[in-house]
Amino acid sequence: MSASQPIIEHPGMVLKVLDDSVEVMILSQSACASCHAKGACTAADMEEKIVSISKSQPHSYKVGQQVTVFMQQKMGTLAVLFGYVFPFVFMLITLIVLLINGFGEGVAGLSSLGGLVIYYVILFLFRERISNKFVFAIKDEANSDGSQELISR
Repeated sequence: MSASQPIIEHPGMVLKVLDDSVEVMILSQSACASCHAKGACTAADMEEKIVSISKSQPHSYKVGQQVTVFMQQKMGTLAVLFGYVFPFVFMLITLIVLLINGFGEGVAGLSSLGGLVIYYVILFLFRERISNKFVFAIKDEANSDGSQELISR
């Protein structure tokens, strides 16, 4: 990845080495999880996530090896748009259109929620196509030259 594009990075550990990919566990944490006062509130959340990264030479990695997984920041923004912004706008438009056309509040509300179910089912059905647009990079922690390898998922 070029230095001009902002990236998101997470340290991780190799869990599995398959024939054409590497599964890496990353620890995703909210801003609260890294706060010094996290013990005083209940908002702290940390979650382990498994990322499958296609590799041309996966056998150069070993289970338990520490690596850093990179992703372009714009890909994270795209994920937020698909997961939160687009469905919210879709639900709001559906609700307004149904209310303007004389449907009751209950029917309009339930219909807009039903529309969300349809939206997420469609998103689920196209998950493979969407995931191909996300580009990951992986860097060995032990790699002394600090080189980064672009990996497309």
